[in-house]
Amino acid sequence: MSPALPKKILDFCLEAGADFAEIYEEETRKSYLSLKDNAIEGASASIVYGIGIRMIYGTEVLYGFTSDSSEEALLNIAKNLSLAKNQKGTKKTQFGAEQNYTSFCKDNFKDPRILGQSFKKDFLFAANMAARISPKILQLEASIGDTVQNINIWNSEGLQISDNRARTRFTVSATAAENSERTSAHEAPGALGGYEFLDSLPVKDLAKSSAERALRMLSAPHIKGGKMPVIMGNAFGGVIFHEACGHPLETEAVRRQASPFCGKLGEQIAHPVLTAIDDGTLNGVWGSLAVDDEGTPTQRTVLIENGILKNFLSDRVGAMELDLPLTGSARRESYKYAPVSRMRNTFIAPGNSTLQEMLATVDEGLYAAKMAGGSVNPATGEFNFAVEEGYEIKNGKLGNAVRGATLIGLGHEILPKISMIGNDFALAAGVCGASSGHVPAAVGQPSIKVDSILVGGRTS
Repeated sequence: MSPALPKKILDFCLEAGADFAEIYEEETRKSYLSLKDNAIEGASASIVYGIGIRMIYGTEVLYGFTSDSSEEALLNIAKNLSLAKNQKGTKKTQFGAEQNYTSFCKDNFKDPRILGQSFKKDFLFAANMAARISPKILQLEASIGDTVQNINIWNSEGLQISDNRARTRFTVSATAAENSERTSAHEAPGALGGYEFLDSLPVKDLAKSSAERALRMLSAPHIKGGKMPVIMGNAFGGVIFHEACGHPLETEAVRRQASPFCGKLGEQIAHPVLTAIDDGTLNGVWGSLAVDDEGTPTQRTVLIENGILKNFLSDRVGAMELDLPLTGSARRESYKYAPVSRMRNTFIAPGNSTLQEMLATVDEGLYAAKMAGGSVNPATGEFNFAVEEGYEIKNGKLGNAVRGATLIGLGHEILPKISMIGNDFALAAGVCGASSGHVPAAVGQPSIKVDSILVGGRTS
Protein backbone atom coordinates (compact mmCIF):
# COMPACT_ATOMS: atom_id res chain seq x y z
CA MET A 1 0.00 0.00 0.00
CA SER A 2 1.33 3.45 -0.83
CA PRO A 3 2.61 5.33 2.27
CA ALA A 4 0.06 8.18 2.07
CA LEU A 5 -3.02 6.02 1.57
CA PRO A 6 -3.51 4.64 5.13
CA LYS A 7 -3.78 8.14 6.61
CA LYS A 8 -6.33 9.15 3.97
CA ILE A 9 -8.50 6.11 4.69
CA LEU A 10 -8.26 6.50 8.46
CA ASP A 11 -9.06 10.19 8.31
CA PHE A 12 -12.17 9.38 6.28
CA CYS A 13 -13.25 6.86 8.92
CA LEU A 14 -12.84 9.42 11.72
CA GLU A 15 -14.72 12.05 9.73
CA ALA A 16 -17.54 9.51 9.39
CA GLY A 17 -17.82 9.54 13.18
CA ALA A 18 -15.83 6.42 14.12
CA ASP A 19 -14.16 6.56 17.51
CA PHE A 20 -11.38 4.32 16.24
CA ALA A 21 -10.28 3.00 12.86
CA GLU A 22 -7.74 0.43 11.78
CA ILE A 23 -6.23 -0.97 8.58
CA TYR A 24 -4.77 -4.47 8.49
CA GLU A 25 -2.72 -5.52 5.45
CA GLU A 26 -1.57 -9.10 5.04
CA GLU A 27 0.47 -11.17 2.61
CA THR A 28 0.75 -14.86 3.55
CA ARG A 29 2.52 -17.58 1.61
CA LYS A 30 1.44 -21.15 2.47
CA SER A 31 2.73 -24.51 1.30
CA TYR A 32 1.85 -28.10 2.15
CA LEU A 33 3.12 -31.54 1.19
CA SER A 34 1.47 -34.79 2.27
CA LEU A 35 2.21 -38.50 2.04
CA LYS A 36 -0.16 -41.44 2.32
CA ASP A 37 0.73 -45.11 2.12
CA ASN A 38 4.21 -44.92 0.60
CA ALA A 39 3.49 -42.18 -1.93
CA ILE A 40 3.15 -38.41 -2.09
CA GLU A 41 -0.58 -37.72 -1.93
CA GLY A 42 -0.79 -33.98 -2.41
CA ALA A 43 1.11 -30.73 -2.75
CA SER A 44 -0.16 -27.20 -2.62
CA ALA A 45 1.13 -23.66 -2.44
CA SER A 46 -0.73 -20.38 -2.29
CA ILE A 47 -0.31 -16.69 -1.66
CA VAL A 48 -3.01 -14.78 0.20
CA TYR A 49 -3.15 -11.00 0.01
CA GLY A 50 -5.76 -8.64 1.34
CA ILE A 51 -6.67 -5.63 3.44
CA GLY A 52 -9.24 -5.32 6.21
CA ILE A 53 -10.73 -2.07 7.52
CA ARG A 54 -12.28 -1.86 10.96
CA MET A 55 -14.34 1.03 12.30
CA ILE A 56 -15.38 1.08 15.96
CA TYR A 57 -18.23 3.20 17.30
CA GLY A 58 -18.20 2.82 21.07
CA THR A 59 -17.99 -0.97 21.29
CA GLU A 60 -19.82 -1.61 18.01
CA VAL A 61 -17.50 -3.05 15.36
CA LEU A 62 -17.95 -2.62 11.60
CA TYR A 63 -15.57 -4.58 9.38
CA GLY A 64 -14.93 -4.98 5.67
CA PHE A 65 -12.15 -6.46 3.55
CA THR A 66 -10.84 -6.66 0.01
CA SER A 67 -7.95 -8.03 -2.03
CA ASP A 68 -7.84 -4.78 -4.03
CA SER A 69 -5.35 -2.29 -2.57
CA SER A 70 -6.44 0.64 -4.74
CA GLU A 71 -7.56 3.88 -3.14
CA GLU A 72 -10.97 3.58 -4.75
CA ALA A 73 -11.61 0.08 -3.39
CA LEU A 74 -10.52 0.96 0.14
CA LEU A 75 -12.53 4.18 0.25
CA ASN A 76 -15.59 2.29 -0.98
CA ILE A 77 -15.28 -0.16 1.92
CA ALA A 78 -14.96 2.68 4.42
CA LYS A 79 -17.96 4.46 2.87
CA ASN A 80 -20.08 1.32 3.00
CA LEU A 81 -19.17 0.72 6.63
CA SER A 82 -20.11 4.25 7.54
CA LEU A 83 -23.53 4.20 5.84
CA ALA A 84 -25.25 3.16 9.05
CA LYS A 85 -23.57 6.03 10.89
CA ASN A 86 -24.08 9.65 9.92
CA GLN A 87 -22.07 11.44 12.60
CA LYS A 88 -19.25 13.68 11.49
CA GLY A 89 -16.07 14.20 13.43
CA THR A 90 -13.01 16.39 13.10
CA LYS A 91 -10.31 14.08 14.46
CA LYS A 92 -7.24 13.49 12.33
CA THR A 93 -4.69 10.68 12.32
CA GLN A 94 -1.10 11.50 13.28
CA PHE A 95 1.31 8.61 12.75
CA GLY A 96 4.28 8.04 15.00
CA ALA A 97 7.49 6.30 13.98
CA GLU A 98 6.99 2.99 12.19
CA GLN A 99 7.79 -0.09 14.29
CA ASN A 100 9.00 -3.37 12.81
CA TYR A 101 8.85 -6.75 14.50
CA THR A 102 10.17 -10.13 13.45
CA SER A 103 8.78 -13.07 15.39
CA PHE A 104 11.43 -15.57 14.31
CA CYS A 105 15.23 -15.63 14.59
CA LYS A 106 16.79 -14.37 11.37
CA ASP A 107 20.25 -15.77 12.17
CA ASN A 108 19.04 -19.40 12.16
CA PHE A 109 16.00 -19.03 9.94
CA LYS A 110 15.60 -21.53 7.09
CA ASP A 111 13.07 -19.81 4.87
CA PRO A 112 10.45 -22.23 3.44
CA ARG A 113 10.02 -19.89 0.47
CA ILE A 114 13.60 -20.64 -0.59
CA LEU A 115 13.88 -24.32 0.31
CA GLY A 116 10.71 -25.35 -1.52
CA GLN A 117 8.59 -28.49 -1.53
CA SER A 118 11.26 -31.04 -2.46
CA PHE A 119 13.06 -30.38 0.82
CA LYS A 120 10.15 -31.99 2.68
CA LYS A 121 10.02 -35.33 0.89
CA ASP A 122 12.87 -37.02 2.75
CA PHE A 123 11.23 -36.30 6.11
CA LEU A 124 7.91 -37.75 4.99
CA PHE A 125 9.39 -40.93 3.53
CA ALA A 126 11.55 -41.41 6.63
CA ALA A 127 8.43 -41.20 8.79
CA ASN A 128 6.63 -43.64 6.53
CA MET A 129 9.38 -46.26 6.77
CA ALA A 130 9.82 -45.86 10.53
CA ALA A 131 6.12 -46.52 11.17
CA ARG A 132 6.01 -49.80 9.23
CA ILE A 133 6.74 -51.95 12.28
CA SER A 134 3.93 -54.47 11.82
CA PRO A 135 1.69 -55.85 9.07
CA LYS A 136 -1.18 -54.55 11.22
CA ILE A 137 -0.24 -50.95 10.39
CA LEU A 138 -2.94 -50.40 7.80
CA GLN A 139 -2.24 -46.78 6.93
CA LEU A 140 0.36 -44.09 7.49
CA GLU A 141 -0.21 -40.44 6.74
CA ALA A 142 2.35 -37.67 7.17
CA SER A 143 2.56 -34.03 6.16
CA ILE A 144 4.64 -30.89 6.49
CA GLY A 145 3.07 -27.46 6.19
CA ASP A 146 4.51 -23.98 6.51
CA THR A 147 3.37 -20.38 6.38
CA VAL A 148 5.26 -17.11 6.08
CA GLN A 149 3.10 -14.11 6.93
CA ASN A 150 3.89 -10.40 6.58
CA ILE A 151 1.45 -7.93 8.14
CA ASN A 152 1.16 -4.15 8.37
CA ILE A 153 -1.20 -2.38 10.78
CA TRP A 154 -2.15 1.30 10.87
CA ASN A 155 -4.69 2.82 13.22
CA SER A 156 -6.23 6.19 13.99
CA GLU A 157 -4.22 6.53 17.20
CA GLY A 158 -1.05 6.88 15.12
CA LEU A 159 0.17 3.29 15.23
CA GLN A 160 2.02 1.94 12.22
CA ILE A 161 3.62 -1.43 12.75
CA SER A 162 4.92 -4.40 10.75
CA ASP A 163 5.48 -8.00 11.73
CA ASN A 164 6.91 -11.04 9.97
CA ARG A 165 5.84 -14.50 11.11
CA ALA A 166 6.81 -17.98 9.97
CA ARG A 167 5.44 -21.30 11.23
CA THR A 168 6.25 -24.91 10.38
CA ARG A 169 4.41 -28.08 11.41
CA PHE A 170 4.94 -31.81 10.94
CA THR A 171 2.10 -34.31 11.41
CA VAL A 172 2.04 -38.10 11.36
CA SER A 173 -0.89 -40.46 11.90
CA ALA A 174 -0.72 -44.26 12.04
CA THR A 175 -3.76 -46.54 11.79
CA ALA A 176 -3.63 -50.15 12.97
CA ALA A 177 -6.20 -52.73 11.93
CA GLU A 178 -7.17 -56.30 12.79
CA ASN A 179 -10.35 -57.87 11.48
CA SER A 180 -12.97 -55.11 11.78
CA GLU A 181 -11.15 -53.15 14.52
CA ARG A 182 -9.32 -49.89 13.82
CA THR A 183 -7.27 -47.64 16.09
CA SER A 184 -5.25 -44.53 15.24
CA ALA A 185 -2.54 -42.49 16.95
CA HIS A 186 -0.90 -39.27 15.90
CA GLU A 187 1.75 -36.65 16.60
CA ALA A 188 1.69 -33.07 15.32
CA PRO A 189 4.52 -30.86 16.62
CA GLY A 190 4.88 -27.32 15.31
CA ALA A 191 7.02 -24.25 15.91
CA LEU A 192 7.26 -20.54 15.28
CA GLY A 193 10.07 -20.50 12.74
CA GLY A 194 11.26 -22.09 9.52
CA TYR A 195 12.75 -25.45 8.64
CA GLU A 196 15.40 -25.21 11.33
CA PHE A 197 12.55 -26.72 13.37
CA LEU A 198 12.99 -29.98 11.44
CA ASP A 199 16.75 -30.19 12.04
CA SER A 200 16.31 -31.42 15.61
CA LEU A 201 12.88 -33.03 15.21
CA PRO A 202 12.95 -36.82 15.81
CA VAL A 203 10.72 -37.58 12.82
CA LYS A 204 11.39 -41.33 12.82
CA ASP A 205 10.79 -41.63 16.57
CA LEU A 206 7.50 -39.73 16.32
CA ALA A 207 6.28 -41.96 13.50
CA LYS A 208 7.35 -45.15 15.25
CA SER A 209 5.79 -44.16 18.58
CA SER A 210 2.51 -43.35 16.80
CA ALA A 211 2.49 -46.80 15.24
CA GLU A 212 3.34 -48.47 18.56
CA ARG A 213 0.55 -46.61 20.32
CA ALA A 214 -1.98 -47.55 17.64
CA LEU A 215 -0.99 -51.22 18.00
CA ARG A 216 -1.23 -51.14 21.80
CA MET A 217 -4.71 -49.69 21.68
CA LEU A 218 -5.77 -52.16 18.96
CA SER A 219 -5.34 -55.11 21.33
CA ALA A 220 -6.70 -53.31 24.41
CA PRO A 221 -10.16 -54.05 25.84
CA HIS A 222 -12.80 -51.31 26.07
CA ILE A 223 -13.02 -49.47 29.35
CA LYS A 224 -16.06 -49.72 31.56
CA GLY A 225 -17.32 -46.19 32.14
CA GLY A 226 -18.33 -44.36 35.29
CA LYS A 227 -17.17 -41.63 37.67
CA MET A 228 -13.60 -42.16 38.82
CA PRO A 229 -10.28 -40.43 39.52
CA VAL A 230 -8.35 -39.67 36.34
CA ILE A 231 -4.70 -38.77 35.87
CA MET A 232 -4.29 -36.87 32.62
CA GLY A 233 -0.99 -36.95 30.76
CA ASN A 234 1.08 -33.91 29.93
CA ALA A 235 1.37 -31.83 26.73
CA PHE A 236 -1.82 -32.27 24.63
CA GLY A 237 -3.72 -33.16 27.81
CA GLY A 238 -3.97 -29.37 28.16
CA VAL A 239 -6.50 -29.31 25.31
CA ILE A 240 -9.34 -29.75 27.82
CA PHE A 241 -8.27 -26.68 29.82
CA HIS A 242 -7.86 -24.73 26.57
CA GLU A 243 -11.31 -25.59 25.28
CA ALA A 244 -13.42 -25.83 28.44
CA CYS A 245 -11.75 -23.10 30.53
CA GLY A 246 -9.57 -21.00 28.20
CA HIS A 247 -12.31 -19.86 25.82
CA PRO A 248 -14.58 -18.72 28.68
CA LEU A 249 -11.64 -16.61 29.95
CA GLU A 250 -11.52 -14.58 26.72
CA THR A 251 -13.25 -11.19 26.87
CA GLU A 252 -15.09 -12.10 23.68
CA ALA A 253 -17.09 -14.58 25.80
CA VAL A 254 -17.16 -12.56 29.02
CA ARG A 255 -18.50 -9.35 27.47
CA ARG A 256 -21.36 -11.35 25.90
CA GLN A 257 -22.19 -12.92 29.28
CA ALA A 258 -21.40 -16.29 27.66
CA SER A 259 -18.91 -17.47 30.28
CA PRO A 260 -19.27 -19.23 33.65
CA PHE A 261 -16.49 -16.94 34.92
CA CYS A 262 -18.38 -13.65 34.48
CA GLY A 263 -18.00 -11.44 37.55
CA LYS A 264 -15.55 -13.79 39.26
CA LEU A 265 -12.25 -11.88 39.04
CA GLY A 266 -10.47 -12.24 42.36
CA GLU A 267 -12.49 -15.28 43.38
CA GLN A 268 -11.31 -18.83 44.07
CA ILE A 269 -12.37 -20.86 41.02
CA ALA A 270 -9.87 -23.72 41.16
CA HIS A 271 -7.96 -25.84 43.65
CA PRO A 272 -5.15 -23.78 45.27
CA VAL A 273 -2.57 -26.06 43.66
CA LEU A 274 -3.48 -24.79 40.18
CA THR A 275 -1.93 -21.88 38.29
CA ALA A 276 -2.79 -21.31 34.61
CA ILE A 277 -1.04 -19.00 32.17
CA ASP A 278 -1.40 -17.75 28.60
CA ASP A 279 2.00 -16.66 27.26
CA GLY A 280 2.63 -15.26 23.80
CA THR A 281 6.31 -14.52 24.46
CA LEU A 282 7.74 -18.06 24.52
CA ASN A 283 10.64 -18.21 22.08
CA GLY A 284 9.94 -20.38 19.05
CA VAL A 285 6.73 -21.84 20.45
CA TRP A 286 3.91 -22.50 17.97
CA GLY A 287 1.39 -19.95 19.32
CA SER A 288 3.82 -17.13 20.10
CA LEU A 289 3.69 -13.64 18.57
CA ALA A 290 5.75 -10.47 18.75
CA VAL A 291 2.59 -8.36 18.45
CA ASP A 292 -1.04 -9.36 18.22
CA ASP A 293 -3.29 -8.59 15.26
CA GLU A 294 -4.13 -5.14 16.63
CA GLY A 295 -0.42 -4.30 16.95
CA THR A 296 -0.28 -4.66 20.74
CA PRO A 297 2.94 -6.29 22.03
CA THR A 298 2.30 -9.78 23.29
CA GLN A 299 2.81 -10.70 26.94
CA ARG A 300 2.65 -13.36 29.63
CA THR A 301 -0.80 -13.29 31.25
CA VAL A 302 -1.48 -15.16 34.48
CA LEU A 303 -5.10 -16.27 34.25
CA ILE A 304 -5.42 -18.27 37.47
CA GLU A 305 -2.94 -18.06 40.34
CA ASN A 306 -3.13 -20.56 43.19
CA GLY A 307 -6.74 -21.19 42.24
CA ILE A 308 -7.76 -17.49 42.14
CA LEU A 309 -9.00 -15.92 38.89
CA LYS A 310 -6.59 -13.07 38.13
CA ASN A 311 -7.11 -11.98 34.52
CA PHE A 312 -9.07 -12.36 31.31
CA LEU A 313 -7.56 -12.36 27.83
CA SER A 314 -8.52 -9.11 26.12
CA ASP A 315 -8.66 -7.38 22.77
CA ARG A 316 -9.37 -3.66 22.28
CA VAL A 317 -13.17 -3.94 22.34
CA GLY A 318 -13.29 -6.39 25.25
CA ALA A 319 -10.82 -4.36 27.30
CA MET A 320 -12.81 -1.17 26.69
CA GLU A 321 -16.19 -2.70 27.45
CA LEU A 322 -15.05 -4.51 30.61
CA ASP A 323 -12.55 -1.84 31.76
CA LEU A 324 -9.60 -4.22 31.63
CA PRO A 325 -5.99 -3.82 30.48
CA LEU A 326 -4.95 -5.01 27.03
CA THR A 327 -3.16 -8.38 27.09
CA GLY A 328 -1.97 -8.56 23.47
CA SER A 329 -4.46 -11.34 22.71
CA ALA A 330 -6.31 -9.98 19.66
CA ARG A 331 -6.02 -12.53 16.86
CA ARG A 332 -7.50 -13.34 13.45
CA GLU A 333 -7.01 -16.05 10.86
CA SER A 334 -6.55 -13.57 8.02
CA TYR A 335 -7.55 -10.15 6.69
CA LYS A 336 -11.07 -11.55 6.18
CA TYR A 337 -11.75 -11.47 9.93
CA ALA A 338 -11.96 -8.72 12.52
CA PRO A 339 -9.69 -9.57 15.48
CA VAL A 340 -11.10 -10.76 18.81
CA SER A 341 -9.51 -11.99 22.05
CA ARG A 342 -7.93 -15.41 21.55
CA MET A 343 -5.46 -17.69 23.30
CA ARG A 344 -1.81 -17.98 22.28
CA ASN A 345 0.11 -20.61 24.35
CA THR A 346 -2.24 -21.62 27.17
CA PHE A 347 -1.19 -24.04 29.87
CA ILE A 348 -1.42 -25.26 33.44
CA ALA A 349 1.87 -24.41 35.15
CA PRO A 350 4.07 -27.23 36.51
CA GLY A 351 3.75 -28.45 40.09
CA ASN A 352 5.88 -30.62 42.35
CA SER A 353 4.31 -34.07 42.19
CA THR A 354 5.69 -37.03 40.26
CA LEU A 355 3.50 -39.30 38.19
CA GLN A 356 4.25 -42.13 40.62
CA GLU A 357 3.07 -40.02 43.57
CA MET A 358 -0.19 -39.28 41.80
CA LEU A 359 -0.74 -42.91 40.84
CA ALA A 360 -0.17 -43.97 44.44
CA THR A 361 -3.23 -41.99 45.57
CA VAL A 362 -5.64 -43.82 43.23
CA ASP A 363 -7.11 -47.23 44.12
CA GLU A 364 -9.09 -47.57 40.91
CA GLY A 365 -9.17 -45.11 38.04
CA LEU A 366 -7.87 -44.14 34.59
CA TYR A 367 -4.54 -42.85 33.35
CA ALA A 368 -5.30 -40.84 30.18
CA ALA A 369 -1.77 -40.82 28.82
CA LYS A 370 -2.65 -39.01 25.61
CA MET A 371 -5.75 -37.10 24.61
CA ALA A 372 -7.37 -36.94 21.19
CA GLY A 373 -10.05 -34.59 19.83
CA GLY A 374 -13.40 -33.69 21.26
CA SER A 375 -16.10 -31.05 21.52
CA VAL A 376 -16.97 -28.25 23.93
CA ASN A 377 -19.70 -25.67 24.46
CA PRO A 378 -17.72 -22.48 25.23
CA ALA A 379 -20.71 -20.80 26.87
CA THR A 380 -21.14 -23.54 29.47
CA GLY A 381 -17.72 -25.19 29.51
CA GLU A 382 -19.32 -28.59 28.88
CA PHE A 383 -16.80 -30.89 27.19
CA ASN A 384 -16.46 -34.38 25.76
CA PHE A 385 -12.94 -35.51 24.79
CA ALA A 386 -11.65 -38.86 23.57
CA VAL A 387 -8.65 -40.57 25.14
CA GLU A 388 -6.22 -41.78 22.48
CA GLU A 389 -4.10 -43.82 24.89
CA GLY A 390 -5.42 -45.00 28.26
CA TYR A 391 -4.50 -47.39 31.07
CA GLU A 392 -6.25 -48.74 34.13
CA ILE A 393 -4.99 -47.66 37.51
CA LYS A 394 -5.22 -50.47 40.08
CA ASN A 395 -4.07 -50.14 43.69
CA GLY A 396 -1.81 -47.20 42.94
CA LYS A 397 -0.12 -48.73 39.90
CA LEU A 398 -0.59 -48.72 36.14
CA GLY A 399 -2.56 -51.68 34.84
CA ASN A 400 -3.63 -52.86 31.42
CA ALA A 401 -4.20 -50.64 28.41
CA VAL A 402 -7.84 -49.73 27.78
CA ARG A 403 -9.53 -47.99 24.88
CA GLY A 404 -12.77 -46.23 24.08
CA ALA A 405 -12.57 -43.82 27.01
CA THR A 406 -14.02 -40.30 26.85
CA LEU A 407 -13.80 -37.60 29.51
CA ILE A 408 -17.06 -35.74 30.10
CA GLY A 409 -17.69 -32.75 32.33
CA LEU A 410 -17.89 -29.00 32.86
CA GLY A 411 -14.64 -27.04 32.84
CA HIS A 412 -15.46 -24.79 35.77
CA GLU A 413 -16.59 -27.79 37.83
CA ILE A 414 -13.43 -29.76 37.08
CA LEU A 415 -11.02 -26.97 38.15
CA PRO A 416 -11.59 -27.42 41.92
CA LYS A 417 -11.08 -31.18 41.50
CA ILE A 418 -7.55 -30.90 40.10
CA SER A 419 -5.76 -31.74 43.35
CA MET A 420 -2.25 -32.76 42.22
CA ILE A 421 -0.03 -31.30 39.49
CA GLY A 422 3.07 -32.98 38.14
CA ASN A 423 6.57 -31.79 37.33
CA ASP A 424 6.66 -33.18 33.77
CA PHE A 425 5.43 -30.06 31.93
CA ALA A 426 5.23 -30.07 28.13
CA LEU A 427 3.50 -28.10 25.35
CA ALA A 428 1.80 -29.29 22.17
CA ALA A 429 0.80 -27.48 18.98
CA GLY A 430 -2.81 -27.13 17.90
CA VAL A 431 -5.19 -25.05 15.81
CA CYS A 432 -7.95 -23.13 17.56
CA GLY A 433 -11.19 -22.19 15.83
CA ALA A 434 -13.49 -19.37 16.95
CA SER A 435 -15.29 -16.31 15.61
CA SER A 436 -12.14 -14.80 14.07
CA GLY A 437 -11.20 -18.01 12.26
CA HIS A 438 -8.55 -20.63 12.90
CA VAL A 439 -5.28 -19.57 14.51
CA PRO A 440 -2.20 -21.50 15.71
CA ALA A 441 -2.27 -22.03 19.46
CA ALA A 442 -0.28 -24.23 21.81
CA VAL A 443 -1.78 -26.13 24.73
CA GLY A 444 0.04 -27.71 27.62
CA GLN A 445 0.27 -29.00 31.15
CA PRO A 446 2.19 -31.42 33.30
CA SER A 447 0.40 -34.60 34.33
CA ILE A 448 -2.53 -33.71 36.58
CA LYS A 449 -4.83 -35.64 38.90
CA VAL A 450 -8.58 -34.98 38.72
CA ASP A 451 -10.23 -36.44 41.83
CA SER A 452 -13.47 -37.35 40.06
CA ILE A 453 -14.68 -37.10 36.48
CA LEU A 454 -17.21 -38.94 34.37
CA VAL A 455 -15.50 -41.41 32.06
CA GLY A 456 -17.56 -42.60 29.13
CA GLY A 457 -17.06 -46.18 27.95
CA ARG A 458 -18.91 -49.44 27.55
CA THR A 459 -21.55 -50.12 30.20
CA SER A 460 -21.37 -53.91 29.83
